[in-house]
Amino acid sequence: METNNTRILFITLSNIGDAIMTTPVLQALHTIYPEAIIDIVADQRSGEIFNHCPYRGEILYKQKNKVFRGGWQLLKTLHARKYDLIVDLRTDGFAYLLRANKRLTKWHSKSKSVHAVEQYMGIISPIYTSDQIPACHIWSGKSEVHFANQVFGPYKGKKMLGVGPGANSQKKIWPADSYVALIDRLRNHFDAVILLGNGDDQESSGYISRHADLFCIDLCGKAALLQTAAVLGHIALYVGNDSGLGHMASAMDKPTMTIFGPGNPERYRPWGNRAMLVAGSGQEVDRVSVEDVIQVLEKVYFRHPATAGKS
Repeated sequence: METNNTRILFITLSNIGDAIMTTPVLQALHTIYPEAIIDIVADQRSGEIFNHCPYRGEILYKQKNKVFRGGWQLLKTLHARKYDLIVDLRTDGFAYLLRANKRLTKWHSKSKSVHAVEQYMGIISPIYTSDQIPACHIWSGKSEVHFANQVFGPYKGKKMLGVGPGANSQKKIWPADSYVALIDRLRNHFDAVILLGNGDDQESSGYISRHADLFCIDLCGKAALLQTAAVLGHIALYVGNDSGLGHMASAMDKPTMTIFGPGNPERYRPWGNRAMLVAGSGQEVDRVSVEDVIQVLEKVYFRHPATAGKS
């Protein structure tokens, strides 16, 4: 029987989108062990999404794919503790170097599902028997909510389109001209555009701001991760490339349109029934036309915007 002293270690993934897709597992663990405090091993940047999780313990940081190099101090810290349960969603065997009564890892997952969230949930299937998969989630704090309120203050009650023009690979980036053309096509449905991303996306966002027919608020490189999440909580629709931003928007329960080039959309699309996508033929993002995106939006989003994508 669980006691208030139950100790759980949750080892999540490194990339922002991947880490967000592990939050259903974290929430399921909280459902099973509601009194437990859960320590989290995460990447330095993506680990921010867990900062305000109300039932987390300590967040400890681990570099991607580095079990030994740079990880000795983390190993030493964790080895001094003994956990009742370790749930490890990585594949580097780190959990087996730690002390625990029980371990659940990817090496023993029996999930045959396609989507990453379903595969992660398969890892905890020995202890979580419900068919209900929790939604992805990001926890915002008061300062992030205040930031978003300041951004949207002059636009209260307006219908805002969120756009993410960047990605971690040039092959995943839809041309800026295409975003301009899409915004122009959507100008009668939205009041303004919020451009989101990091400093690397400022060239594209600046181009879009200068050429789009709708007024643009350019936050690329100007908002921290959780500030961006809070901003996404105010938009009506998010459109962007295959990147962490789409997963963030979905975790904030917003309809998303992801434009895919290389990759596996069925595995890595934002989780949830409000997620839409268009994939370029031959895995080439440049082959996605503005009309392709508009057709999906008209079929799904504009028919029922409040429940876009919901089955």
